[in-house]
Amino acid sequence: MSAHPPSAATLRRLERASGAIATRAVARMDDDLPWFRMLPADQRSWVGLVAQAGIASLVEWCRHPGRPPRLTGEVFGAAPRELVRVMPLKHTVDLVKLTAEVMDDHVESVAEPGDVDALRVAVLQYSREVAFATAHVYASFAENRGAWDARLEALVVDALVRGERSEELPGRAAALGWADTSPVTVLVGAAPDVGDAHAAVRRAARSQSCEVMVGVHADQLVVVLGGAEDVGAAADRVAEEFGPGPVVLGPVVDRLSAAGGSAAAALAGWRAARAWPGAPRPVRADALLPERALDGDPLARAALTERVVRPLRGAGGGVLETVRAVLAGGGNLEASARALFVHPNTVRYRLRRATELTGQVATDPRGAWTLQVALVLADLDGGRSLWH
Repeated sequence: MSAHPPSAATLRRLERASGAIATRAVARMDDDLPWFRMLPADQRSWVGLVAQAGIASLVEWCRHPGRPPRLTGEVFGAAPRELVRVMPLKHTVDLVKLTAEVMDDHVESVAEPGDVDALRVAVLQYSREVAFATAHVYASFAENRGAWDARLEALVVDALVRGERSEELPGRAAALGWADTSPVTVLVGAAPDVGDAHAAVRRAARSQSCEVMVGVHADQLVVVLGGAEDVGAAADRVAEEFGPGPVVLGPVVDRLSAAGGSAAAALAGWRAARAWPGAPRPVRADALLPERALDGDPLARAALTERVVRPLRGAGGGVLETVRAVLAGGGNLEASARALFVHPNTVRYRLRRATELTGQVATDPRGAWTLQVALVLADLDGGRSLWH
């Protein structure tokens, strides 16, 4: 404070003028700050209340020189948390600066004779104090918000891993900025033995312009990726941050509320991936359907029936019989043709048709394995789900 603080009469006049000054400050914000004009009406109203509370706090500060501004209780008033959430620090500092300028413009009309310089110095010093205090509030909020977000993120990831259909999930996800994020997929692998897995995964996801949530469950690292332009490239980069062993990529879904299925498939794939030592990293959960089905995953077994067995059965024209013959003959087309009493070109045509229907190539080792497992499981079912 200056050597001669504003008189009590000046402070009373400032109190009476606080409403008009705050209204003028908000009008200046609307004129000078393009981003302020884009705020919703309720947030603009908060700013007006805060501006008026700031002027009242200035009066109290002048009455008690040397006391730091009580920013949270006096200045931000009823909406500290909301303002910090929706407004970055730079914007808040702009608001403080502009409000101080408006108060300075009113000094001569408010101050009693002989108090002009004292009030102007008080406004300048107070605005500096508020700017410093604002930075402290934002820093404290960021620390608290970081801890809260970490807990909320853990709850969301845990719900996806457990397959819960909680009504609270959309709200929790929205609080983390995932309201409209799409597409979404889940990666599962081993947690790294050293380092901060959360931080490393976040850096990797940011490098791919992705939203991300991370959870560690026992020895599993579960990563939810959202908004990737190239899901494959993003998964490849993030997979580098997992521990040794397979990393499984769940199916891509269009929203977070559907990501429980992606997580279930990725987790089932991770449990079964040891049966395919040569799997790529990351490997898609759908590429592990044979291993998942043999490991007892009913969703994988149903998927093989729907994607492989039913299309082959419905194709007619000897397609299913030809696939069986080629599998039994180890991929030898000529031997298969002789066994079926058809020309080798007929075998080739039917195999192309089978590939179109199932996406699997009977003469490729991996495709042959997938077809073989699907057909064997269907046979073991006794045809109950297939023929009826």
